Amino acid sequence: MSTKAPALQSHLQSLGYVGLRAGNVEDWASYGTRLLGMQIVDKSAATLSLRMDDRRQRVIVSADGGEGIGFLGFEVADAKALDVLAAHLEHHGVKVARGVRALADERHVADLIVFHDPAGNRIEVFHGQEIASDAFQPGRSISGFRTGPLGMGHVVLTAERADDVIPFYRDVLGFRLSDFFVKPVKIHFFHLNQRHHTIGILETGRNGIHHMMVEVNFLDDVGQGYDIAQMTPDLVKQTLGRHINDHVTSFYTQNPSNFMVEYGWGGRSIDIDNWTPKEVVEGPSLWGHERLWLPPEGRTQARELRMGLAREGLRIPLDVMEGNHAIAPGTCVLWDQIGEARKRGYV
Repeated sequence: MSTKAPALQSHLQSLGYVGLRAGNVEDWASYGTRLLGMQIVDKSAATLSLRMDDRRQRVIVSADGGEGIGFLGFEVADAKALDVLAAHLEHHGVKVARGVRALADERHVADLIVFHDPAGNRIEVFHGQEIASDAFQPGRSISGFRTGPLGMGHVVLTAERADDVIPFYRDVLGFRLSDFFVKPVKIHFFHLNQRHHTIGILETGRNGIHHMMVEVNFLDDVGQGYDIAQMTPDLVKQTLGRHINDHVTSFYTQNPSNFMVEYGWGGRSIDIDNWTPKEVVEGPSLWGHERLWLPPEGRTQARELRMGLAREGLRIPLDVMEGNHAIAPGTCVLWDQIGEARKRGYV
């Protein structure tokens, strides 16, 4: 696959909300609040909506007896951008339906369109998402989620054949390639904004969803969540670790919709106008992230990649926001010499 960034500039801005299918809402109410730290907004016997920030809702659960995702909601700037995108999709042969008023009210948006990707995933594009009138109240004591212009996080979709799905997101919807792996799994990552990726396409031989990621503001939120997750047997599906490409420190748990949620911190912000995509040959993780969901041969391959990086001594600086870090005084002579050399432009 070419690593050249596409010429098309997407009208999509970010991932605004996700719809999930589940057997019941009670399991999601507990998982979403006590582990993830989201806030319950509305709850009935058949539906549940969860909040992460100032938006009225971000996660919408439907207890229809199914699993996986029901829909993905992407945001555009305004009504004009929505109309332009609808015309663009129809020009490319995509069947587009305008969301009825009742659906827009249910999603708490001004207007939306609905269509499907080549794998059959329902995509909703909207503008004018409702802002809540009161402050976000997390389900457990966390610092909050990193959202805003970055959107609510990312999703990694699975595909029977990645090449059947990638052109739609890249060439029709205008997602830009961030980077890709070919081992231990074949996966391509695409961005819309400064978040390293909003969509990932993982080739697995079946269409569905692998995981969604939400990012918190402090590493301690991740660590305390990891403590909580380990109290439930078999809930953790990927141990605490750090990714090489997006720099996120995270762990993964199985959610009540029978896929995984990545709970992370420290995602890198990319310069989208000057980004050059590439194949990441070092492997997906710098350390940790034992992939309990992989078959034994895949886990062995991933572990060997990490051990090779440990032998090489690869290190990646942390990506932190203003206010959640402090600079410690140097205590290592070698480190201080490196710092002085950097100041002088030697390294």
